[in-house]
Amino acid sequence: MARVQLFFGPDQGLVRERAKAAVTAVTGDPKDPFRVVELAASSLKDDPARLSDEAAQISFTGGKRVVWLREASDSLAPILKSFLADPAGDAAIVIEAGDLGKSGALRKLAESSPLVTATGCYHDSSRDMVQVISETLRGHGLTASPDAVHYLAEHLGGDRLVSRAELDKLALYVHPVRHVELADAQATVGDSAAVSMEDVVQATSDGDLAGLDRALARAFLDGESPVGLVRAALRHFHRLHQAAIQVSKGRSPAQAIAGLRPPPFKRDADRLARQLQRWDVAATTQALARLSEAEILTKSTGIPDRPALARSLTVIATLPKRLARAR
Repeated sequence: MARVQLFFGPDQGLVRERAKAAVTAVTGDPKDPFRVVELAASSLKDDPARLSDEAAQISFTGGKRVVWLREASDSLAPILKSFLADPAGDAAIVIEAGDLGKSGALRKLAESSPLVTATGCYHDSSRDMVQVISETLRGHGLTASPDAVHYLAEHLGGDRLVSRAELDKLALYVHPVRHVELADAQATVGDSAAVSMEDVVQATSDGDLAGLDRALARAFLDGESPVGLVRAALRHFHRLHQAAIQVSKGRSPAQAIAGLRPPPFKRDADRLARQLQRWDVAATTQALARLSEAEILTKSTGIPDRPALARSLTVIATLPKRLARAR
């Protein structure tokens, strides 16, 4: 194992989950007060030597110690660089950070040092979310119907710990029954994050600029990240693009939508059918290209990600109308 492990990214729940697993791998118990010391990374600003001091400490009960740093940012880079130049003791250093840019000082240092591993933690894709759902429910001794799994994948938020907490709540709700049906998932799993994301995506697809402004404001108030919103839009426009291709081959919108995997719920299918009247293959192709550009912009250091996202989605929302005028 590397001397220092850095976990960073927009999914802070996944950052915490992986950091905790790393600490547990060393100590067996992340709450062991003799072998684990937790520090806010900002606390080292006024006392940089404390990192070396803690790393050199010996556990009273034996075994390797862990220095667990929380809420790290680029301001930790010079302190960590000094430590790596002359690493004291043998304690493992586990660091949790936010969504670090590629050119950020802490990430660049971590990725260039042989003593450090850097692991990005990004919001779950639909496929990843299905795996998380299956693993978590299986841990509770539960199985679930395909409709329930599909609903959960669509309505759980992007944060891994929040998703697991929602699934734990679902397990308590269905106990002592060992199988989860769609009605159980709908009755227990909160979907406020999914709703705010969905409002942004649908307003963009519908070309509703006023609705898009409102949805973005709500999503940001709910704590949604610009990267997470871009990825939700990418998932939707990939499906819209697949359906548009089938329509271009002569299938009806209903047939094209029915062929999507996983199949959408009826409410979503009706809305997709309406959107296919606006979006053809050319328009969805351009939308996907602009969303890919938006994802890069929202991850770039020095660019305000929220205004960049708002501009990109506004341009995308008006694409079908502008392309129609150009023809």
